[in-house]
Amino acid sequence: MQPNLQPQKVRLTVQISPELKSKLSQLSAFQGKKVSAFVRESIEEKIEQIDKKIFEEKMMCAYQELALENLKISEDFKYADSENLL
Repeated sequence: MQPNLQPQKVRLTVQISPELKSKLSQLSAFQGKKVSAFVRESIEEKIEQIDKKIFEEKMMCAYQELALENLKISEDFKYADSENLL
């Protein structure tokens, strides 16, 4: 018996306007792809964009928190630095 080498897939039903369906058909034909492959790739790209944006926002928050912590630490040592000047 041959193992199933293809990844498991599920079917998803969505409702779209006739105009969007026509545009999808045109664009997928232009790229030489089936509509389902075109839609799947589009969904994957959108998810990657959203994941990247979420990651960037998390990193920005982390950097801002780190900057605040660094300011607090430097505030704690501001008088210690001036002691060496005497």
